[in-house]
Amino acid sequence: MAAKRKHIEEPTSSDELLTLQQAAKIFEKTPSNISYLINYDRINRYDTEGRRIEKARNGELRVSRAELAQYFETLDERMRKRMEQHSSLDMELAFLDVPERERTKHVHRLHPYLGKFIPQLVEYFLSRYFKQGEVVVDPFCGSGTTLVQAAEMGINSVGIDISEFNTLIANVKLAHYDLEFMRREVTDIMRRTVGFSERVFTGRFVPLVDEAADLVTTSEYLNTWFAKQSLKEILYYEKLIPEYTYQDLLKVILSRTARSCRLIYHYELATPSKPVTEPYVCYKHKGRICTPIRTIIPRLKFYSIDTIRRIVEFSKLRKDIDSFVIEGDSQTVDFEKSLPTGWAAAHKFGGVFSSPPYVGQIDYHEQHRYAYELFGIKRRDEQEIGRKKKGKGGKARKDYVDGISKVLLNMRNQLPKDAVYFIVANDKLSLYPEIFEKAELKVEKAFNRPVEDRTERDKRPYSENVFFAKPA
Repeated sequence: MAAKRKHIEEPTSSDELLTLQQAAKIFEKTPSNISYLINYDRINRYDTEGRRIEKARNGELRVSRAELAQYFETLDERMRKRMEQHSSLDMELAFLDVPERERTKHVHRLHPYLGKFIPQLVEYFLSRYFKQGEVVVDPFCGSGTTLVQAAEMGINSVGIDISEFNTLIANVKLAHYDLEFMRREVTDIMRRTVGFSERVFTGRFVPLVDEAADLVTTSEYLNTWFAKQSLKEILYYEKLIPEYTYQDLLKVILSRTARSCRLIYHYELATPSKPVTEPYVCYKHKGRICTPIRTIIPRLKFYSIDTIRRIVEFSKLRKDIDSFVIEGDSQTVDFEKSLPTGWAAAHKFGGVFSSPPYVGQIDYHEQHRYAYELFGIKRRDEQEIGRKKKGKGGKARKDYVDGISKVLLNMRNQLPKDAVYFIVANDKLSLYPEIFEKAELKVEKAFNRPVEDRTERDKRPYSENVFFAKPA
């Protein structure tokens, strides 16, 4: 439940009224974070005179400093009370005092990805156990959090993932861009798509030809989960991508946009249960009547601008190191064959930092089905280790133990004898003692970090293990 708002009809001081930018700076958030609180009825809207309003004219929206202070104070207190049940754990690793904008800094939030860890966790261990110029390996690299954070810290990295889409996201984050050229491309394709939408769907123009006639797809999924206008706009953007240089970047922007524009309940963004075509009572918006999204344009504009900003920000922080993303099976990958000739032999591999999939928790291909369908990407669901569809039963657990241990054993056989291994896992089923034994690794220490789960409707805190291991 949201923190109770302190209603202030007319703030008495000019210092009380803040723009979104001022509020974001004062409370160490982003303007989007503050806008979220307004849109989801956590705080009130005011005009420049301090009057409460339902809708603000351009440039006149203000928020109350006191309301924000009360909201965040109540939120922090509630979170700390929830965390008290984990008081015996390593609270330092909870990173409770790290503001949201740092948890999701620069390209780390270039595309949503269910199941990733925060960059501060990576930074904490890499800064203590790895040296600049060494190589960290993430055999389950997902969207590239370990690799990106390593690049910021001057550490070389190698990531492996079975999912082609995951490696696409990671490579886009790590790519080097001509920033001004990138900005022009992202802006140009966005403006062309906006123009298409205005010509075809606003009724203000008399089209010379039906521009949308050939924008069709045989994908049952896309035709079911997107409104007609949204799908036409998506297909138009996708059709333009081959005309540009940074095609993978544009795919990630379109995928991020498509994810937000499916016909779903607003509170089921990560794991939608069914397509929604009619207005509905919205849990996320505190009982308001919400309508499914019919056009991608507002979100396309926002994500295009946001992507440019994040890439520019990361370009200023990253160090001159090497990052490689390998699409393949970590159980069998051979670094000598997969990396540039002689590179592996010429570099010191410091070890592994990775968060393997949790048994029976997530179907990693299915969570991005919209992207696989849109871009025709090959799926390798059956090669996922611990996929949700297989459950958590006896056979699923055995297969999980065998799969993870084979990955770690493959790493052990290729990395130096003094390499270190950090594995982040929520080991409720106590599977990792057997995994480490099979992988011929010995756990030196097990950290237990509390985690505040902020995804969708499940806000319960939980804990996860960070195992520090070395070759036995």
